[in-house]
This record gives sequence, C-alpha cells and structure tokens, in this order.
Amino acid sequence: MSQLLSVEELIRLAIQEDVGDGDHTSLATIPAEAMGKAKLLIKEEGILAGVQVAEIVFREFDPLIKFHSHIADGSYVYVGDIAFEVTGPVRSILTAERLVLNYIQRMSGIASHAFQLVQLLEGLPTRLLDTRKTTPNMRIFEKLAVRLGGGYNHRFGLFDMILIKNNHIDFAGGIKAAVERTKDYLKSNGKKLEIEIEVRNFDELNEVMQLDGIQRVMLDNFSPANLQNAIKIINGKFETEASGGITEQTLREYAETGVDFISVGALTHQIKSLDMSLRAVV
Repeated sequence: MSQLLSVEELIRLAIQEDVGDGDHTSLATIPAEAMGKAKLLIKEEGILAGVQVAEIVFREFDPLIKFHSHIADGSYVYVGDIAFEVTGPVRSILTAERLVLNYIQRMSGIASHAFQLVQLLEGLPTRLLDTRKTTPNMRIFEKLAVRLGGGYNHRFGLFDMILIKNNHIDFAGGIKAAVERTKDYLKSNGKKLEIEIEVRNFDELNEVMQLDGIQRVMLDNFSPANLQNAIKIINGKFETEASGGITEQTLREYAETGVDFISVGALTHQIKSLDMSLRAVV
C-alpha cells in the first residue's frame, strides 16, 4: 500500500476531477490574454479555515496567479471581511474558483462548529476530538479544520493507533482475547501503537480493568451519571473518552464528569459550510 497522498497530490486529483479536458465555459467566454483580480468575500461570521489550502490550489492550477492573504487561518471573521485577493489570468481564476470555495467553505464550517463546541467546554480540562467520519480524500483538510477551530484530532486513520471496538471484540471472542492478540501482534511486528478499547457497559469495563497494556477506554453511549461512575471505577488507570449520542446540548454535562476526551463524529460529517464567495474586482 502506498504512503498517504500529500496535500498537493490530493489537490491535483481534485483539479483533474473538476476540470477534465478543460473549463470550456471560461475558454469560450474569456480571452486568453485577459488578466484580472478577485477577492474572497465573507458572507457569514465564523472561523476562517483553508486560506493556505486555497493558495496551494491556485498555485497548483496556475503559477501565474498571485495570492495576497489578508486574514490568517483560525481567525474569527465577520460579514464583509475580505480573506484574500488573487490576481492573474482570468481564465485560471475562474477555473479554480469552485474548487477553492469547496475547500475553504467546508473547512471554515467545520472550524466554526468546532469553535462553538470548544467554547462550551471553557474552564474544563476535557478535550474535544474528531473521528474518522470524514469525507473520502478530504480527511487531511477536515482534520486541519478541527484544529483551527480549537479541537483535537483523534487517530488519523487505521494505521496510527489501535482502537478495539465492539465488532472487533465480538469477532475476536471477547475482550481479553482481543487485547491479548493485539499485544502479541504489536510485539511480533515491532510496532509501538497506543491501545484504546471500547466498552458498552459496566460488565465490559470490569473486564478491561483486569487487563494491562491499554492506554485509553472509550465509554460508548454511557449516560452522564454512568460515565461519572465509570470514571470513578477507572480511577486514573486509563485515559477516558466519551462517545456516542453526545449533542451540543449535553456536551458540557458530559465534560463535567471529568472525562479526558469527548469524541464527536458530527464535527466532520454533519457540517454546514460557511457562506462566502469569490467576487471579481472590476
């Protein structure tokens, strides 16, 4: 299996997907020699994310485009703000426009949502995590957006952490079997990966408490009261993570239990893009 694709490689693939054998509308309507300027206009307040990605898109599409950033990634923006301006061949600006907006609007929507949730955790040590519930080939961008909004990244993929979930446990024949096989696998393959295991109830938690070599326990679909009791049982032996059914309305209540992490899949899979547009400057 090949290494992860770089940001530039992913963007080149996105350009190929969108442009194909040419932006025939721009080729038909705009003279080849036409030069122009455009600005990114913010139409909805929130956290800006994707400015650096936008710059790479323009550069990868046409090195003749000059990019002038006015607001940095991670900044709070307001209606009417101008995030950046570009100057160069008009055909190229128009062809790159939608891809740039697809990245920056979605990333800014994710960053803004993460920011809203992080504010709900103010004063508490609990950290907000994303998940692998991301758009295919957009994960690197979506996880960056979470960080820009003040959240933290869980594992990037299947390769950088062991996460033993309920299906692994059921197919492996139980918690102890799954954990022991995992430790044997890591040892025989010379890998040093943290181990996290999901538990669905107190019986499973009590099984996990008898084991060693685990770094974190994911407490799945526990109520706040049960989560608090589970954290007392764990008593610092493992890191704790709450997941499942946690909403914006219940987030702080869960965090007040003292849990170390709360993972929220909706950070990246139920997102409203931030409203903005690329406007010609004439």
